[in-house]
Amino acid sequence: MSSSNKITSSSQQNTIWGAAFLMATSAVGPGFLTQTTVFTQQLAANFGFVILLSILLDLGAQLNIWRIIAITEKRAQDIANDLLFGLGYFLSFLIVIGGFAFNIGNVAGAGLGIEVMSGLGVKTGAILSALLAVFIFLLPQAGHIMDSVAKWLGLLMLGMIAYVVLSAHPPVSEAITRTLLPQQFDPIATITLVGGTVGGYITFAGGHRLLEAGVKGANALPQVNRSATTGILVTSIIRYFLFLATLGVIAMGLSLSKENPPASVFELAAGPIGYRLFGVLMWSAAITSVIGSAYTSVSFLRTFHPILEKNHRYLTVIFISISTILFIWIGKPVQVLVFVGTINGFILPIALAVMLVAVRQKRLVGNYQHPFWLQAAGWLVVFIMTAMAIRSLIA
Repeated sequence: MSSSNKITSSSQQNTIWGAAFLMATSAVGPGFLTQTTVFTQQLAANFGFVILLSILLDLGAQLNIWRIIAITEKRAQDIANDLLFGLGYFLSFLIVIGGFAFNIGNVAGAGLGIEVMSGLGVKTGAILSALLAVFIFLLPQAGHIMDSVAKWLGLLMLGMIAYVVLSAHPPVSEAITRTLLPQQFDPIATITLVGGTVGGYITFAGGHRLLEAGVKGANALPQVNRSATTGILVTSIIRYFLFLATLGVIAMGLSLSKENPPASVFELAAGPIGYRLFGVLMWSAAITSVIGSAYTSVSFLRTFHPILEKNHRYLTVIFISISTILFIWIGKPVQVLVFVGTINGFILPIALAVMLVAVRQKRLVGNYQHPFWLQAAGWLVVFIMTAMAIRSLIA
């Protein structure tokens, strides 16, 4: 093998891992941390079953969407517009609105992380974090730097949560038992978790990143499958570890702070060191989510006009800037974080249904035959998420 091929292969492997971690760290934001601790408080060990069910639904959604993007070699909004003109604009509207709502919480989370780590004010920390994200997008090799930041901060988050789990001494046997045999189930918790993991912009983050890096076409499907599965696996491990840590604190008879439940988990489990670690975790989760949200939301706009494509970096800067200004104006959107995850859960069945209809059109996919089991799994996710969304509205 020539040296140039080795370089290409190495670069492609970095992109595959980077796309997986971009998706995973886009999901693991302030809302993710808040949702996991709040629902563990409500459902205790039974929340493990909700996590397990959400993992299966996440995989059904993400494998379908990423493969369809790769095989059509088009971004999701262009696939939707090719299916029915105007549908892509509608899908983009849903994704971008959801991305803005999430990003306000992401910027707030970054500011909170800075405050815990250094004592600086939340708004000051939010502005500094936003400036860092803007700087990354203005660099010539922004895509590769984004991949590296997502990967290394994702691994850091895994390590920190693992440490807190060991410190919390959770009832692991009870957690595993209730994960498989729950005594209580909450559909709103499930739709919120799926919405917070693959809802809205999140499931498209890695798929669009792979497409931009040239990982596309039928020959790339094994790499796409591996990247999509890795992203869900990383997200799920972080979620389950945080669930175990919270369960351990609750099992000790300790009460979590209503103002900041995930921070109190870290502090109660590991003392002052745990609280500082939470600051690092919150900032890492938030800054990677700011980057992922901005990148993916703008990727839904840039193909609509050559001017947007040419100036997509500046469009990303504007997106981050508006999110930051709105946070400073509104204040801490702590109560919004769980709600936004639920909203993204409503967007998922619409986006996934569009992709599943598109993959059946020969004019869009040529001779490609989408696996029947994936189609079945995808439509099952659509029906389950739609049913739970309706049920949560009625409730």
